[in-house]
Amino acid sequence: MNHSGHTHGMDMAPPPSSSSTIMNNATGGGGGMTMMSDHHMMMHMTFFWGKNTEILFSGWPGYDNLGMYILALVVVFFIAILVEFLSHSKYIKEDADNLTAGLLQTTLYGLRIGLAYVVMLAVMSFNGGVFLVAIVGHSFGFLVFGSRVFKKSSSGQTSDLPPLSCSC
Repeated sequence: MNHSGHTHGMDMAPPPSSSSTIMNNATGGGGGMTMMSDHHMMMHMTFFWGKNTEILFSGWPGYDNLGMYILALVVVFFIAILVEFLSHSKYIKEDADNLTAGLLQTTLYGLRIGLAYVVMLAVMSFNGGVFLVAIVGHSFGFLVFGSRVFKKSSSGQTSDLPPLSCSC
């Protein structure tokens, strides 16, 4: 129970008062977002289409800024490609000592997982454009780095890292 007036966990917006202006569907599309008159946006809980969103950082790409929204989509796209590149790369030589190989593998694994979580957090903005570019980025990255299309030969191990697992 919370008797001190403080909230613990996720910050929640106060209930709207009769003196504040609330506009439903502030982005023009459907969805469960409300926006107060001072452009303070709350988090969407359903998918929506539109450029007025926040992705990864507070205030980015900003309100009513198409150029920054497109930049944010490009960033998410290339991070998704980088995740696939790391998932299918082979840097460790067969004759490398176990300590060096293990440290390099662990570093690459940490980088790959960290970037995969960044893409996941971007998708959690519930913006339809971000969702699509994340899927297209992962798919394109797999096509280039993981599929047979651009492989010269299949020689045993294809990657230094185990595949990303999805226990869906």
